[in-house]
Amino acid sequence: MNLTQLFDVSFVARRDSVALEWQGATYTFGDLDARSNRLARLLAARGIKRGDRLCVYLANCVELIDLFVACVKSGAIFVPINILYRDREIAHILADAEPAAVVSRNEFPSAAPIWNPADLTREAASFPNQRLPVALDGGDPAGIVYTSGTTGTSKGAVLTHNNFAANAISLLAAWRITSADRFLLALPLFHVHALGNGLHCWLASGCRMRLLERFEHEKAGEEFLDFRPTLFFGVPAIYVRLLDIPVEQAREIGGRMRLFVSGSAPLPAQIFEEFRARFGHHILERYGMSETLMNIGNPYDGERRPGSVGLPMPGVSVRLLDESGQHVADGETGELYLQGANIFAGYWKRDEATRAAFLDGYFRTGDLAVRSHDGYYTLCGRRTDLIISGGFNIYPREIEEFLEEQEEIAEAAVAAVPDRVRGEVPVAYIVVARQIDAAELEGRCREKLASFKVPREFIVVDRLPRNALGKVQKHLLGA
Repeated sequence: MNLTQLFDVSFVARRDSVALEWQGATYTFGDLDARSNRLARLLAARGIKRGDRLCVYLANCVELIDLFVACVKSGAIFVPINILYRDREIAHILADAEPAAVVSRNEFPSAAPIWNPADLTREAASFPNQRLPVALDGGDPAGIVYTSGTTGTSKGAVLTHNNFAANAISLLAAWRITSADRFLLALPLFHVHALGNGLHCWLASGCRMRLLERFEHEKAGEEFLDFRPTLFFGVPAIYVRLLDIPVEQAREIGGRMRLFVSGSAPLPAQIFEEFRARFGHHILERYGMSETLMNIGNPYDGERRPGSVGLPMPGVSVRLLDESGQHVADGETGELYLQGANIFAGYWKRDEATRAAFLDGYFRTGDLAVRSHDGYYTLCGRRTDLIISGGFNIYPREIEEFLEEQEEIAEAAVAAVPDRVRGEVPVAYIVVARQIDAAELEGRCREKLASFKVPREFIVVDRLPRNALGKVQKHLLGA
Protein backbone atom coordinates (compact mmCIF):
# COMPACT_ATOMS: atom_id res chain seq x y z
CA MET A 1 0.00 0.00 0.00
CA ASN A 2 1.17 3.52 -0.74
CA LEU A 3 -0.04 6.57 1.16
CA THR A 4 -2.41 7.77 -1.55
CA GLN A 5 -4.34 4.52 -1.21
CA LEU A 6 -4.44 4.93 2.57
CA PHE A 7 -5.63 8.54 2.32
CA ASP A 8 -8.43 7.54 -0.06
CA VAL A 9 -10.29 6.44 3.07
CA SER A 10 -10.87 10.17 3.35
CA PHE A 11 -10.32 11.62 -0.14
CA VAL A 12 -12.77 9.24 -1.81
CA ALA A 13 -15.02 7.78 0.88
CA ARG A 14 -15.50 11.09 2.76
CA ARG A 15 -14.88 13.59 0.00
CA ASP A 16 -17.88 15.80 0.91
CA SER A 17 -17.09 15.90 4.63
CA VAL A 18 -15.33 18.90 6.17
CA ALA A 19 -11.70 17.95 6.60
CA LEU A 20 -9.81 21.06 7.62
CA GLU A 21 -10.32 24.36 9.36
CA TRP A 22 -7.58 26.88 8.69
CA GLN A 23 -7.74 30.55 9.65
CA GLY A 24 -11.51 30.75 9.33
CA ALA A 25 -11.77 28.81 6.05
CA THR A 26 -12.98 25.22 5.70
CA TYR A 27 -11.96 22.57 3.17
CA THR A 28 -13.59 19.24 2.41
CA PHE A 29 -11.54 16.12 1.77
CA GLY A 30 -12.59 16.47 -1.86
CA ASP A 31 -11.20 20.02 -1.93
CA LEU A 32 -7.85 18.85 -0.56
CA ASP A 33 -7.74 15.92 -2.99
CA ALA A 34 -8.32 18.23 -5.96
CA ARG A 35 -5.84 20.87 -4.73
CA SER A 36 -3.08 18.30 -4.31
CA ASN A 37 -3.85 16.71 -7.69
CA ARG A 38 -3.47 20.06 -9.44
CA LEU A 39 -0.32 20.85 -7.52
CA ALA A 40 1.20 17.45 -8.35
CA ARG A 41 0.60 18.17 -12.03
CA LEU A 42 2.18 21.61 -11.70
CA LEU A 43 5.25 20.15 -9.97
CA ALA A 44 5.57 17.65 -12.82
CA ALA A 45 5.27 20.46 -15.36
CA ARG A 46 8.07 22.28 -13.54
CA GLY A 47 10.28 19.22 -13.87
CA ILE A 48 9.85 17.51 -10.49
CA LYS A 49 10.20 13.76 -11.08
CA ARG A 50 9.68 10.66 -8.99
CA GLY A 51 12.52 10.45 -6.46
CA ASP A 52 13.36 14.17 -6.64
CA ARG A 53 13.61 15.95 -3.31
CA LEU A 54 11.42 18.96 -2.62
CA CYS A 55 12.57 20.96 0.39
CA VAL A 56 9.83 22.90 2.18
CA TYR A 57 10.56 25.75 4.60
CA LEU A 58 7.13 26.90 5.76
CA ALA A 59 5.19 27.53 8.94
CA ASN A 60 1.91 25.63 9.32
CA CYS A 61 -0.47 26.44 6.47
CA VAL A 62 -2.80 24.68 4.06
CA GLU A 63 -0.17 25.04 1.32
CA LEU A 64 2.23 22.89 3.32
CA ILE A 65 -0.40 20.13 3.48
CA ASP A 66 -1.01 20.48 -0.27
CA LEU A 67 2.71 20.10 -0.94
CA PHE A 68 3.10 17.00 1.19
CA VAL A 69 0.12 15.24 -0.39
CA ALA A 70 1.23 16.32 -3.88
CA CYS A 71 4.64 14.75 -3.22
CA VAL A 72 2.96 11.57 -1.95
CA LYS A 73 0.90 11.33 -5.14
CA SER A 74 3.73 12.11 -7.55
CA GLY A 75 6.54 10.10 -5.97
CA ALA A 76 8.61 13.16 -5.07
CA ILE A 77 10.33 13.08 -1.67
CA PHE A 78 9.10 15.68 0.83
CA VAL A 79 11.90 17.27 2.90
CA PRO A 80 10.62 19.58 5.67
CA ILE A 81 12.99 22.16 7.14
CA ASN A 82 12.56 23.56 10.65
CA ILE A 83 11.46 27.19 10.23
CA LEU A 84 13.56 28.15 13.26
CA TYR A 85 16.70 27.18 11.35
CA ARG A 86 18.98 29.90 10.03
CA ASP A 87 21.14 30.08 6.90
CA ARG A 88 23.94 27.93 8.33
CA GLU A 89 21.58 25.08 9.22
CA ILE A 90 19.49 25.41 6.07
CA ALA A 91 22.61 25.37 3.88
CA HIS A 92 23.67 22.00 5.29
CA ILE A 93 20.30 20.39 4.54
CA LEU A 94 20.17 21.84 1.03
CA ALA A 95 23.69 20.62 0.28
CA ASP A 96 22.92 17.16 1.62
CA ALA A 97 19.44 16.63 0.19
CA GLU A 98 20.27 18.20 -3.21
CA PRO A 99 16.65 19.20 -3.84
CA ALA A 100 15.24 19.93 -7.26
CA ALA A 101 13.50 22.95 -5.72
CA VAL A 102 12.74 24.67 -2.43
CA VAL A 103 9.35 26.06 -1.42
CA SER A 104 9.54 29.02 0.95
CA ARG A 105 8.27 32.52 1.58
CA ASN A 106 11.81 33.46 2.59
CA GLU A 107 14.87 34.11 0.47
CA PHE A 108 18.17 32.46 1.34
CA PRO A 109 21.18 31.16 -0.59
CA SER A 110 20.19 28.08 -2.61
CA ALA A 111 21.53 26.33 -5.68
CA ALA A 112 17.98 25.06 -6.31
CA PRO A 113 15.19 27.45 -7.32
CA ILE A 114 13.06 28.84 -4.49
CA TRP A 115 9.34 28.83 -5.26
CA ASN A 116 6.79 30.90 -3.37
CA PRO A 117 3.83 28.79 -2.17
CA ALA A 118 1.27 31.46 -3.11
CA ASP A 119 2.60 31.45 -6.69
CA LEU A 120 2.35 27.66 -6.83
CA THR A 121 -1.24 27.66 -5.57
CA ARG A 122 -2.26 30.36 -8.04
CA GLU A 123 -0.63 28.60 -11.01
CA ALA A 124 -1.87 25.14 -9.98
CA ALA A 125 -5.49 26.32 -10.14
CA SER A 126 -5.34 26.19 -13.95
CA PHE A 127 -4.28 22.51 -14.02
CA PRO A 128 -6.66 19.53 -14.24
CA ASN A 129 -7.67 18.01 -10.89
CA GLN A 130 -7.24 14.41 -12.06
CA ARG A 131 -4.47 12.41 -10.43
CA LEU A 132 -1.14 11.77 -12.06
CA PRO A 133 -0.79 8.18 -13.32
CA VAL A 134 2.10 7.20 -11.02
CA ALA A 135 2.42 3.66 -9.64
CA LEU A 136 4.19 3.74 -6.28
CA ASP A 137 5.25 0.93 -3.96
CA GLY A 138 5.09 0.96 -0.18
CA GLY A 139 8.88 0.79 -0.05
CA ASP A 140 9.29 4.03 -1.98
CA PRO A 141 10.59 6.96 0.07
CA ALA A 142 7.94 9.53 0.99
CA GLY A 143 10.00 11.90 3.11
CA ILE A 144 13.42 12.72 4.49
CA VAL A 145 13.38 14.13 8.01
CA TYR A 146 16.65 15.62 9.19
CA THR A 147 17.74 14.69 12.68
CA SER A 148 20.93 15.84 14.36
CA GLY A 149 23.86 13.47 14.73
CA THR A 150 26.50 13.20 17.41
CA THR A 151 29.02 14.88 15.10
CA GLY A 152 26.83 17.99 15.09
CA THR A 153 25.61 17.74 11.50
CA SER A 154 22.09 16.64 10.63
CA LYS A 155 21.44 13.28 8.99
CA GLY A 156 18.43 12.68 6.78
CA ALA A 157 16.20 9.82 7.96
CA VAL A 158 14.49 8.29 4.92
CA LEU A 159 10.87 7.41 5.75
CA THR A 160 8.93 5.27 3.29
CA HIS A 161 5.24 5.09 2.43
CA ASN A 162 5.15 1.85 4.45
CA ASN A 163 6.76 3.55 7.47
CA PHE A 164 4.19 6.33 7.57
CA ALA A 165 1.27 4.00 6.80
CA ALA A 166 2.24 1.40 9.43
CA ASN A 167 2.62 4.13 12.03
CA ALA A 168 -0.75 5.72 11.21
CA ILE A 169 -2.64 2.42 11.23
CA SER A 170 -1.02 1.51 14.55
CA LEU A 171 -2.00 4.82 16.16
CA LEU A 172 -5.58 4.67 14.89
CA ALA A 173 -5.95 1.24 16.47
CA ALA A 174 -4.09 2.00 19.71
CA TRP A 175 -5.68 5.39 20.39
CA ARG A 176 -9.18 4.64 18.97
CA ILE A 177 -9.00 7.52 16.47
CA THR A 178 -12.03 7.63 14.13
CA SER A 179 -13.85 10.00 11.78
CA ALA A 180 -15.95 11.10 14.76
CA ASP A 181 -12.96 12.84 16.37
CA ARG A 182 -12.31 16.56 16.28
CA PHE A 183 -8.55 17.08 16.18
CA LEU A 184 -6.80 20.30 17.24
CA LEU A 185 -3.24 20.45 15.88
CA ALA A 186 -0.92 23.21 17.07
CA LEU A 187 2.40 21.43 16.57
CA PRO A 188 4.68 22.42 13.65
CA LEU A 189 4.26 20.26 10.55
CA PHE A 190 8.00 20.41 9.82
CA HIS A 191 8.42 18.15 12.88
CA VAL A 192 7.80 14.41 12.66
CA HIS A 193 5.43 14.60 15.66
CA ALA A 194 2.90 16.65 13.69
CA LEU A 195 3.77 15.35 10.22
CA GLY A 196 4.14 11.63 10.92
CA ASN A 197 1.50 11.36 13.64
CA GLY A 198 -0.87 14.30 13.35
CA LEU A 199 -1.29 14.69 9.60
CA HIS A 200 -1.35 10.96 8.92
CA CYS A 201 -3.82 10.12 11.71
CA TRP A 202 -6.10 12.88 10.40
CA LEU A 203 -6.04 11.76 6.77
CA ALA A 204 -6.20 8.04 7.59
CA SER A 205 -9.16 8.46 9.95
CA GLY A 206 -11.20 11.09 8.11
CA CYS A 207 -11.70 13.20 11.22
CA ARG A 208 -12.12 16.98 11.27
CA MET A 209 -8.95 18.95 12.04
CA ARG A 210 -8.36 22.55 12.98
CA LEU A 211 -4.77 23.53 12.17
CA LEU A 212 -3.11 26.40 14.03
CA GLU A 213 -0.06 28.21 12.71
CA ARG A 214 1.55 27.73 16.10
CA PHE A 215 0.66 27.18 19.74
CA GLU A 216 -0.10 30.48 21.50
CA HIS A 217 -0.74 29.86 25.17
CA GLU A 218 -2.58 33.18 25.61
CA LYS A 219 -5.21 32.00 23.09
CA ALA A 220 -5.16 28.29 23.90
CA GLY A 221 -8.23 28.26 26.14
CA GLU A 222 -10.24 30.19 23.56
CA GLU A 223 -9.21 27.78 20.77
CA PHE A 224 -10.22 24.73 22.80
CA LEU A 225 -13.57 26.20 23.81
CA ASP A 226 -14.37 27.38 20.28
CA PHE A 227 -13.41 24.23 18.36
CA ARG A 228 -14.40 21.70 21.05
CA PRO A 229 -11.77 19.08 20.13
CA THR A 230 -11.81 15.48 21.28
CA LEU A 231 -8.16 14.84 20.39
CA PHE A 232 -4.98 16.83 21.03
CA PHE A 233 -1.26 16.09 20.56
CA GLY A 234 1.26 18.18 22.49
CA VAL A 235 4.73 18.33 23.99
CA PRO A 236 5.39 18.77 27.72
CA ALA A 237 6.06 22.51 27.31
CA ILE A 238 2.53 22.93 25.91
CA TYR A 239 0.96 21.04 28.80
CA VAL A 240 2.80 23.27 31.26
CA ARG A 241 1.24 26.30 29.53
CA LEU A 242 -2.23 24.74 29.51
CA LEU A 243 -2.08 24.64 33.30
CA ASP A 244 -2.51 28.45 33.18
CA ILE A 245 -6.10 28.02 31.90
CA PRO A 246 -8.59 28.86 34.69
CA VAL A 247 -10.05 25.85 36.48
CA GLU A 248 -13.62 26.31 35.23
CA GLN A 249 -12.49 26.54 31.59
CA ALA A 250 -10.13 23.59 32.06
CA ARG A 251 -12.98 21.44 33.37
CA GLU A 252 -15.19 22.45 30.42
CA ILE A 253 -12.40 21.60 27.96
CA GLY A 254 -11.70 18.31 29.68
CA GLY A 255 -15.37 17.40 29.64
CA ARG A 256 -15.39 17.39 25.83
CA MET A 257 -11.95 15.85 25.30
CA ARG A 258 -11.36 12.17 24.66
CA LEU A 259 -7.56 12.01 24.57
CA PHE A 260 -4.54 14.19 25.33
CA VAL A 261 -1.24 12.75 24.04
CA SER A 262 2.27 13.95 24.98
CA GLY A 263 5.58 13.18 23.33
CA SER A 264 8.89 14.47 21.90
CA ALA A 265 10.31 14.97 25.42
CA PRO A 266 9.82 13.43 28.88
CA LEU A 267 6.64 14.50 30.67
CA PRO A 268 7.37 15.26 34.35
CA ALA A 269 5.21 13.24 36.73
CA GLN A 270 4.30 16.45 38.55
CA ILE A 271 2.82 17.95 35.36
CA PHE A 272 0.94 14.68 34.73
CA GLU A 273 -0.70 14.93 38.16
CA GLU A 274 -1.39 18.69 38.00
CA PHE A 275 -3.02 18.25 34.59
CA ARG A 276 -5.18 15.37 35.82
CA ALA A 277 -6.40 17.46 38.74
CA ARG A 278 -7.17 20.47 36.54
CA PHE A 279 -8.58 18.90 33.35
CA GLY A 280 -9.77 15.54 34.64
CA HIS A 281 -7.61 13.61 32.14
CA HIS A 282 -4.60 11.32 32.38
CA ILE A 283 -2.26 12.44 29.59
CA LEU A 284 -1.14 9.51 27.42
CA GLU A 285 2.65 9.70 27.20
CA ARG A 286 4.44 7.92 24.36
CA TYR A 287 7.93 7.60 22.90
CA GLY A 288 9.03 8.04 19.30
CA MET A 289 11.93 9.20 17.15
CA SER A 290 12.42 10.80 13.75
CA GLU A 291 13.90 7.52 12.50
CA THR A 292 11.16 5.31 13.89
CA LEU A 293 7.98 7.35 14.32
CA MET A 294 6.06 5.79 17.28
CA ASN A 295 7.58 2.95 19.28
CA ILE A 296 6.13 2.73 22.78
CA GLY A 297 3.09 4.27 24.42
CA ASN A 298 0.93 4.11 27.50
CA PRO A 299 -2.31 2.20 26.86
CA TYR A 300 -5.58 3.85 25.92
CA ASP A 301 -7.39 1.31 28.08
CA GLY A 302 -5.42 0.58 31.21
CA GLU A 303 -2.94 2.33 33.45
CA ARG A 304 -1.23 5.44 32.12
CA ARG A 305 1.75 5.35 34.41
CA PRO A 306 3.38 8.69 35.35
CA GLY A 307 7.02 8.85 34.28
CA SER A 308 6.71 5.78 32.03
CA VAL A 309 6.40 5.75 28.23
CA GLY A 310 4.35 2.57 28.47
CA LEU A 311 4.19 -0.57 26.34
CA PRO A 312 5.41 -1.37 22.80
CA MET A 313 3.08 -0.16 20.04
CA PRO A 314 1.39 -2.74 17.76
CA GLY A 315 3.95 -4.35 15.47
CA VAL A 316 6.97 -3.03 17.37
CA SER A 317 9.51 -5.38 18.96
CA VAL A 318 11.82 -4.05 21.69
CA ARG A 319 15.12 -5.29 23.04
CA LEU A 320 17.05 -3.90 26.01
CA LEU A 321 20.73 -4.71 25.66
CA ASP A 322 23.84 -3.95 27.66
CA GLU A 323 27.09 -2.67 26.18
CA SER A 324 28.13 -6.17 25.16
CA GLY A 325 24.86 -6.76 23.32
CA GLN A 326 23.34 -9.06 25.95
CA HIS A 327 19.74 -8.82 27.13
CA VAL A 328 19.27 -7.17 30.51
CA ALA A 329 16.82 -8.35 33.15
CA ASP A 330 13.69 -6.46 34.16
CA GLY A 331 14.61 -3.64 36.50
CA GLU A 332 18.07 -3.21 34.95
CA THR A 333 19.12 -0.45 32.57
CA GLY A 334 19.81 -1.24 28.93
CA GLU A 335 19.86 0.47 25.55
CA LEU A 336 16.64 0.35 23.52
CA TYR A 337 16.74 -1.52 20.21
CA LEU A 338 13.66 -1.52 17.98
CA GLN A 339 12.27 -3.51 15.08
CA GLY A 340 9.05 -3.00 13.11
CA ALA A 341 7.46 -1.68 9.93
CA ASN A 342 7.74 1.82 11.39
CA ILE A 343 11.57 1.79 11.32
CA PHE A 344 13.12 4.05 8.68
CA ALA A 345 14.91 2.79 5.57
CA GLY A 346 18.25 4.36 6.52
CA TYR A 347 20.14 7.66 6.49
CA TRP A 348 20.19 9.57 3.21
CA LYS A 349 23.56 9.01 1.46
CA ARG A 350 25.05 7.66 4.72
CA ASP A 351 25.54 3.95 4.18
CA GLU A 352 28.13 3.61 6.95
CA ALA A 353 25.93 5.45 9.46
CA THR A 354 22.98 3.26 8.46
CA ARG A 355 24.94 0.04 8.98
CA ALA A 356 26.18 1.29 12.36
CA ALA A 357 22.61 2.08 13.42
CA PHE A 358 21.37 -1.52 13.20
CA LEU A 359 22.24 -4.73 15.04
CA ASP A 360 20.68 -8.00 13.88
CA GLY A 361 17.89 -6.07 12.19
CA TYR A 362 17.15 -3.93 15.25
CA PHE A 363 17.62 -0.16 15.25
CA ARG A 364 19.89 1.16 17.98
CA THR A 365 18.19 4.20 19.52
CA GLY A 366 20.94 5.42 21.86
CA ASP A 367 18.28 5.78 24.57
CA LEU A 368 18.57 3.97 27.89
CA ALA A 369 15.54 2.46 29.58
CA VAL A 370 14.32 0.08 32.27
CA ARG A 371 11.46 -2.40 31.83
CA SER A 372 9.21 -3.17 34.77
CA HIS A 373 8.07 -6.69 35.61
CA ASP A 374 4.73 -5.98 33.92
CA GLY A 375 6.27 -4.65 30.69
CA TYR A 376 6.19 -0.86 31.11
CA TYR A 377 9.27 0.97 29.84
CA THR A 378 10.77 4.00 31.57
CA LEU A 379 13.41 6.12 29.85
CA CYS A 380 16.34 6.97 32.08
CA GLY A 381 18.86 8.77 29.90
CA ARG A 382 20.77 8.71 26.64
CA ARG A 383 24.06 7.30 25.54
CA THR A 384 24.67 10.55 23.74
CA ASP A 385 24.29 13.92 25.41
CA LEU A 386 21.21 14.89 23.40
CA ILE A 387 19.18 17.77 24.86
CA ILE A 388 15.40 17.79 24.26
CA SER A 389 14.04 21.30 24.73
CA GLY A 390 10.33 21.89 24.22
CA GLY A 391 10.16 18.83 21.98
CA PHE A 392 13.09 19.85 19.78
CA ASN A 393 16.30 17.81 19.63
CA ILE A 394 19.53 19.71 20.34
CA TYR A 395 22.90 18.06 19.91
CA PRO A 396 25.46 20.04 21.94
CA ARG A 397 28.27 19.33 19.49
CA GLU A 398 26.66 21.52 16.83
CA ILE A 399 26.57 24.49 19.23
CA GLU A 400 30.06 23.73 20.52
CA GLU A 401 31.49 23.72 17.00
CA PHE A 402 29.95 27.11 16.28
CA LEU A 403 31.19 28.61 19.55
CA GLU A 404 34.73 27.35 18.93
CA GLU A 405 34.69 29.08 15.54
CA GLN A 406 34.63 32.40 17.43
CA GLU A 407 38.18 33.68 17.79
CA GLU A 408 37.55 34.78 21.38
CA ILE A 409 36.74 31.22 22.50
CA ALA A 410 39.36 28.54 23.04
CA GLU A 411 37.05 25.72 24.10
CA ALA A 412 33.34 25.18 24.64
CA ALA A 413 31.10 22.52 26.14
CA VAL A 414 27.31 22.61 26.14
CA ALA A 415 25.14 20.76 28.64
CA ALA A 416 21.49 20.68 29.70
CA VAL A 417 19.95 22.28 32.75
CA PRO A 418 16.36 21.58 33.89
CA ASP A 419 13.63 24.00 32.86
CA ARG A 420 10.01 23.79 34.06
CA VAL A 421 8.48 24.87 30.76
CA ARG A 422 10.83 23.38 28.14
CA GLY A 423 12.03 20.37 30.12
CA GLU A 424 15.68 21.25 29.63
CA VAL A 425 17.66 24.04 27.98
CA PRO A 426 21.29 24.34 26.84
CA VAL A 427 23.95 26.17 28.82
CA ALA A 428 27.45 26.83 27.45
CA TYR A 429 30.66 26.56 29.46
CA ILE A 430 33.45 28.42 27.68
CA VAL A 431 37.20 28.85 28.05
CA VAL A 432 38.04 32.25 26.55
CA ALA A 433 41.12 33.19 24.57
CA ARG A 434 40.25 36.81 25.20
CA GLN A 435 37.34 38.65 26.79
CA ILE A 436 33.97 38.61 25.08
CA ASP A 437 30.66 40.08 26.19
CA ALA A 438 27.93 37.49 26.80
CA ALA A 439 25.34 39.61 24.99
CA GLU A 440 27.58 39.82 21.93
CA LEU A 441 28.07 36.06 21.95
CA GLU A 442 24.34 35.46 22.33
CA GLY A 443 23.70 37.77 19.38
CA ARG A 444 26.07 35.82 17.16
CA CYS A 445 24.36 32.58 18.13
CA ARG A 446 20.93 33.99 17.33
CA GLU A 447 22.13 35.01 13.85
CA LYS A 448 23.36 31.51 13.00
CA LEU A 449 21.39 29.03 15.13
CA ALA A 450 17.73 28.25 15.71
CA SER A 451 16.40 30.10 18.76
CA PHE A 452 15.91 26.90 20.79
CA LYS A 453 19.62 26.06 20.34
CA VAL A 454 20.90 29.37 21.73
CA PRO A 455 22.47 28.75 25.16
CA ARG A 456 20.48 30.34 27.97
CA GLU A 457 23.72 31.23 29.75
CA PHE A 458 27.43 31.50 28.91
CA ILE A 459 29.56 30.49 31.87
CA VAL A 460 33.29 31.31 31.71
CA VAL A 461 35.50 28.62 33.27
CA ASP A 462 39.27 28.30 33.57
CA ARG A 463 39.25 24.84 31.99
CA LEU A 464 36.88 22.05 31.00
CA PRO A 465 36.98 18.92 33.17
CA ARG A 466 38.46 16.01 31.23
CA ASN A 467 39.27 12.37 31.92
CA ALA A 468 42.61 10.67 31.33
CA LEU A 469 41.76 10.21 27.65
CA GLY A 470 40.96 13.88 27.19
CA LYS A 471 37.17 13.46 26.96
CA VAL A 472 35.17 16.29 28.51
CA GLN A 473 33.33 15.07 31.62
CA LYS A 474 30.10 17.00 31.25
CA HIS A 475 28.61 15.61 34.44
CA LEU A 476 31.22 17.67 36.31
CA LEU A 477 30.22 20.94 34.63
CA GLY A 478 28.59 23.25 37.12
CA ALA A 479 29.62 21.06 40.02
